[in-house]
Amino acid sequence: MTTPPSRNDETGRRLLVVDVVGLTPRLLAHMPALRTLAEEGSYATLRPPLPAVTCTAQATFLTGAPPAEHGIVGNGWYFRDLGEVLLWRQHNALVQGDKLWHAARRAKPGYTVANVCWWYAMGADTDYTVTPRPVYYADGRKEPDCYTRPASLHDELTDRFGTFPLFSYWGPRAGIESSQWIIDASRHLLTTRKPDLTLVYLPHLDYDLQRYGPDDPRSHAAARALDDAIRPLLADARAADATTVVLSEYGITNATRPVDINRALRRAGLLEVHTQDGMEYLDPTASRAFAVADHQIAHVYVRDPADLDRTREALADLPGVQALLDDEGKKAHGLGHPRSGELVALADPDAWFTYYYWLDDARAPDFAQLVEIHRKPGYDPAELFMDPADPYVKVRAATALARKKAGLRYRMAVVPLDPAPVRGSHGRLPDDEDDGPVLLTTDPAGPRTPVDATDVKQLLLSLAGLPTATPTAEPSADQGAPNHDC
Repeated sequence: MTTPPSRNDETGRRLLVVDVVGLTPRLLAHMPALRTLAEEGSYATLRPPLPAVTCTAQATFLTGAPPAEHGIVGNGWYFRDLGEVLLWRQHNALVQGDKLWHAARRAKPGYTVANVCWWYAMGADTDYTVTPRPVYYADGRKEPDCYTRPASLHDELTDRFGTFPLFSYWGPRAGIESSQWIIDASRHLLTTRKPDLTLVYLPHLDYDLQRYGPDDPRSHAAARALDDAIRPLLADARAADATTVVLSEYGITNATRPVDINRALRRAGLLEVHTQDGMEYLDPTASRAFAVADHQIAHVYVRDPADLDRTREALADLPGVQALLDDEGKKAHGLGHPRSGELVALADPDAWFTYYYWLDDARAPDFAQLVEIHRKPGYDPAELFMDPADPYVKVRAATALARKKAGLRYRMAVVPLDPAPVRGSHGRLPDDEDDGPVLLTTDPAGPRTPVDATDVKQLLLSLAGLPTATPTAEPSADQGAPNHDC
């Protein structure tokens, strides 16, 4: 492969940025197409922000700022003004700061941008937007679909590639189909719209690495499958004379110890629930302290400063908790933002935090066994599994699917309440750079030494042949009502 040299002139250069979630130096051994890209272009390890999770990492890449400035302190947090824990919001105004395309447009007016499934896509002033968005019917059914801007792009993509495969994007059926659809849509935009910047998010490696761990042959097979799928996209970028950047947000490492942080707070008398129809629900407004679990970090919200010491005592000796960051610790890690918890818990390398707060599974809310990323007050990797302890789980799933196809109400209650099957996690800063994220580019003049996540924005501008420009004014940050659209 011959990589065209980068050029720095007034016209700039087209840029394809592919976020291959979970890509690490170790996994490159199983991905020959990406390995060749790195060998013929350039390769560097990447230092992620804390927490090393999707929403925080992407916001850091696109703003060049730490979470303390852009405000994305995790994949979700406690919205104090609403009294609710909300994860996986979509509104771009939640990301505070000057985005990559704002800087590019100051240098090159009319600079065009396509966002294919990077987070916080809705409401962003990009030219083309594609993001998952189910259809929520009045009878409770949820059907796969996507949101696009312009709106006409929806039917164009659906007619060509079929309905966005939402149920392979997350849940027990998560697999290559969703990443393949995203690749197809990205290739279509790259060749028909010819944007200056195309952002592509490919989640495939996230699934089996969490299910089986990074060393399992099934995870290596997933890496090879994604490498094969991405080849045509890389070829299209070469044909378009575009510089390609492949980066990742984090690496997934072996983690087999679930840590029930909220149960510890409840046993200490700090977390409260309310009960409806025999089911217990977290009551964040009444709780003295509770945690928003997010993989290997957890934001711990403490309502009254007088309870801080008591909260620390409840968690300090909890097995699996490596550290508790206070205000100074948060500041040192770039997490000193009002959205952060009063304390931030970090897990041991082989541990991760559950969101569970009930003490008896018979009292668990009904959403606990569903794929319900918006109703659960924390991240739940058990949603990647069908309950292995239920011998009839596949029969239950088939029955629910039949009811769905018949247009009847149904409950796909297949997710285990025992998190033991989970084998991989992320969120901590990597102990070994071979287990951390990477940044590859077709430009041989690209970086070869470790890159900080806060430097990615500047690097992308440089690879696009664009100078940086100081923003004339800080874009407004709207922390208004969240968007329930994924």
